[in-house]
Amino acid sequence: MPKVVIFSDLDGTLLDHDTYSFQDASEALKHIKTNYIPLILCTSKTREEIQYYRDLLDNKYPFISENGGGIFIPKNYFSSDFNYDREIDGYKVIELGTQRETLVATLKSIANETGIEIKGFSEMTPGEVTELTGLEDNLAKLAIKRDYSEPFIIKDENKNTAPIEKEINLKGYKHTRGGRFHHILGGNDKGVAVEILANIYKSEFGDIKTVGIGDSLNDLPMLEAVDIPIIVEKPDGGYDQGIKLTNLTYAKGSGPSGWNSSTLKLFMNFD
Repeated sequence: MPKVVIFSDLDGTLLDHDTYSFQDASEALKHIKTNYIPLILCTSKTREEIQYYRDLLDNKYPFISENGGGIFIPKNYFSSDFNYDREIDGYKVIELGTQRETLVATLKSIANETGIEIKGFSEMTPGEVTELTGLEDNLAKLAIKRDYSEPFIIKDENKNTAPIEKEINLKGYKHTRGGRFHHILGGNDKGVAVEILANIYKSEFGDIKTVGIGDSLNDLPMLEAVDIPIIVEKPDGGYDQGIKLTNLTYAKGSGPSGWNSSTLKLFMNFD
C-alpha cells in the first residue's frame, strides 16, 4: 500500500465550527498517530495559531498556513533536498504568498474605489475578533498576526459584493471565502502548496496517496490537488454548493464528527 498523506483544513473541518474542539475526531486521530500517517494542517490560520493546535494534537509534521501562503517544514524532517526561501524558528519555509502589508493597502484602495465598507483583521482589536469568531482572547491575538493574507468582513453583506471580488482580481490578487470571512491573497492557494509539499513527499517516499478534507470554498484548490477529496457537512447539515468534483466523497456529519467517520471509513477501504 502506498504511503498515505492527509491534508486537512481546520475551521469547520477538524475543528468544530462553534467550539473549536477536535474531540469528536479522537478515534481517527488516534489511528493516524498509531500508524504514523502524516497529518498536514492546511488552513487559513496563521503560523502561530497552527502551532497552538499542533501542540494540542502532538503533531510534528509540516503544515501550510494562510491558504497556501507559506509551507513550514521542520528542519531535518526530510532527508532529500528541496528548495526553500528562508528558515524561521526551526522551520524551512517555502513562501508562496504576498506580504500582508501589500494586501492591506490594496484592500483599502478597493474599499475607496467601490464605496463598499470593508473591515480587515488589521483594523480589528482582539476583542472584535473574539466577538466575530468565538475564539478565546489569546487565540484572537494569534489570528491577527498574519504574514500572507488579510481576512475581512463586508459591513453590509446584503450589498452586491461581486465588485469587491472583481477589483481584487483586476489588481492581480485572489479572493476566497472561508466559513466566516472573505480573504484577499496573492497568487497562492491551498492547491499550489499541497502540490509542492506532495512532490517533496514523493521524492522522499516514492509512491504516496494524498487525501484532502475540507468544508468550504477556500478548500476547493486543495481538494482538486489530492487523490481522494473529502468534504464534511456544514453545521446546518448541508454541503458547500461551490465545491463540485466528480470524485468527491461526502462525509456523513459536520466538522470533526464528519472528519472522524470519513477518515475511519477511508482506512477500512485501504485495509
